[in-house]
Amino acid sequence: MKHIIGFDKLSGLRCAEEVLFSGVFYTARDQAHKRFAQAINKKQKLPLVLRNVALYYCGPTATPKGRAIGSCGPTTSLRMDTFTPLLLKNGLKIMVGKGSRSKEVIEAIRKYKAIYFIAPAGCGALLSTCVKKKTLVAYKDLGPEAVYRLEVKNFPLVVAIDTKGRSIYSKSEY
Repeated sequence: MKHIIGFDKLSGLRCAEEVLFSGVFYTARDQAHKRFAQAINKKQKLPLVLRNVALYYCGPTATPKGRAIGSCGPTTSLRMDTFTPLLLKNGLKIMVGKGSRSKEVIEAIRKYKAIYFIAPAGCGALLSTCVKKKTLVAYKDLGPEAVYRLEVKNFPLVVAIDTKGRSIYSKSEY
């Protein structure tokens, strides 16, 4: 298992590799993606710079006393696919979620040399132990779908689609 800190070694990762990621994720689900896309299309400033950002498709639960975050498992990534090519074009490099992606997203991942990781589903409570700090960034009105900055350490991931567009969902590619 490789240890990845921030954005080092992304281009060298191959689909199906297991990694432990340390760095920063920003949570963003359906409604946050919609607002990002609207802002880009209207040439408005985003609440965060997308260049070299990692978006985690997650809506954390309430934070228990003494913890950095509540349960924070991945959500289904296909729901973000309408917006993903635009975000990749604007600098997004890492996405974390669960499940397969559309052909358009796979092509955009290849074109913009991004990575799509999957996180272990059903393990939100365990994943929360990898989060060291949570800070609200934007869209508080979205509740659990607000955008949060998460500082993570040794967060377990699997490369689902690598920078060359190879996907674990297409067995012939790995």
